[in-house]
Amino acid sequence: MIRISPLFTFVLVVASLLAGPAAAGEKNKSSGVSKTKSAKSSSAAKSGRQTARVSSKRPVVAATKVEPKASYGQLAGLHDTQDPLDLKSSVALVVDQDTHEVLFRKNENAVLPIASLTKLMTGLVITEARLPMDEVLVITQDDVDTEKGSRSRLNVGTQLSRGELLHLALMSSENRAAHALGRTYPGGLQAFVNQMNIRALSLGMRDTRYVEPTGLSSRNQSSAKDLATLVAAAYTDPTLRELSTSPGHEVEVGRRTLQYNNTNRLVKNPTWDIGLQKTGYISEAGQCLVMQAKVAGRKLIMVFLDSQGKLSRIADAERVRRWLENASPTSISQTLTAVKASS
Repeated sequence: MIRISPLFTFVLVVASLLAGPAAAGEKNKSSGVSKTKSAKSSSAAKSGRQTARVSSKRPVVAATKVEPKASYGQLAGLHDTQDPLDLKSSVALVVDQDTHEVLFRKNENAVLPIASLTKLMTGLVITEARLPMDEVLVITQDDVDTEKGSRSRLNVGTQLSRGELLHLALMSSENRAAHALGRTYPGGLQAFVNQMNIRALSLGMRDTRYVEPTGLSSRNQSSAKDLATLVAAAYTDPTLRELSTSPGHEVEVGRRTLQYNNTNRLVKNPTWDIGLQKTGYISEAGQCLVMQAKVAGRKLIMVFLDSQGKLSRIADAERVRRWLENASPTSISQTLTAVKASS
């Protein structure tokens, strides 16, 4: 099992600082504005010459290119792992939901940040608590993201039902909605996070840890193997299936009507039969995706972690689907053998 050590976290912080703005001395130097100077020479005045004007041009300062922050998977060298499907995700796992047969694996035991895949456990804890879905909750300042500074259209003071907040959290990955669900849980936010971890252990998710309900913290971590277990458990809940695969939803907020859409474009694709899904992204985690979907007549659970590129997680899901639709049982077995050999 691959774990990300604290050393990588330290390297990540140093790298982000070095990739940021220029050093203070350079910043101050480039931020000064050169003014046009005029000088009169007394000897020139005596000789009747016109006043000389000396001007200086602003120095041309090249823009500093800020490199994207490396993910934990990149720092651990997981992207060096080759696979027969040439996936862009450094971690992948495809499992037959009914037989539990592993059809594809790639670094499935690596423990990495999982970003908003966290919200799938948030939803599971909420639905299993049997809290009233019509109870109106209020977004407060405590729900505002101070971890990543992410934006939200749910302003402080917004009132929505628990069911509406759960819908937005699962479908469009609304962070304030997810945080409010945890904050208003009986016993408060810490009690909710404790229950998230208790539920993970009860499912046998030994590589998983949660510290908050949104996924904005990189300390929310899991493995593909554990996440496949979570997807299987969440799929048994009809509410989670319905809300996570909803293409879009409108909510009334005061005098405004806000339109929210699913973060996974595949739910609108008629060629896909998706029963449950969740996306996630923070720089430390890369692009992430988990799904339950029917492919080639089989119910599958797919997990893709630490994919690089905005659409790469979707492309990886498409690669796996095309492979399974066209592959024979023998070729699937051969591919899995090749993956094991390269791991």
